[in-house]
Amino acid sequence: MELEIRGKNLDLTDVARDQISRKLSRLGRRLPEISTAVVELARERSRSQRAPVVAQVTLNIDGTVLRGEERGSNAVAAVDAVIDVMDRRVERYKGKAYRSQVVKKSGRNASIRTEGAPAPSEAEIEEDAVSEADGRVVRTKRFAIKPMTLEEAAFQMDLLGHDFFLFRDGETEEYNLLYRRRDGDYGLIQPEPL
Repeated sequence: MELEIRGKNLDLTDVARDQISRKLSRLGRRLPEISTAVVELARERSRSQRAPVVAQVTLNIDGTVLRGEERGSNAVAAVDAVIDVMDRRVERYKGKAYRSQVVKKSGRNASIRTEGAPAPSEAEIEEDAVSEADGRVVRTKRFAIKPMTLEEAAFQMDLLGHDFFLFRDGETEEYNLLYRRRDGDYGLIQPEPL
């Protein structure tokens, strides 16, 4: 497993890096397919100083991404909290990956129900997109989009812990947006050309 540790507004000592490496090696033993692990630690300035350190861990497992983020009073506490989250995500991944292998072998098709689902309202789509009209983009993320099925997209979205997921449909080669509705079901946005 290739490990990268980054710090923002935070000085990481060699001892702290060794502790983080040791804690992440535990995940590597449980899931040897992890190719890369990125740990980002940042100290945020806010009024609430109870948990000023944010730890984010991103694991790449053969193109599948698992991500977790937690806060703590110091770097070690934040890393401990996020490792606990990642333990649960690794277990969920292993369980779903095993079940999907069984489903593929048995020929059964477990799918997400999209037929007959009501179209999302603009309020649902734009719920927390922009808090103010003069908001600014504070972070840009780039990632490779591989073609996948709707079920694979839902699985990836759950592993990331996100409420939405942009993916390219493997059959149509079009970009789609999968999102989790307030009632727990999924919604799918499929753009149409003008």
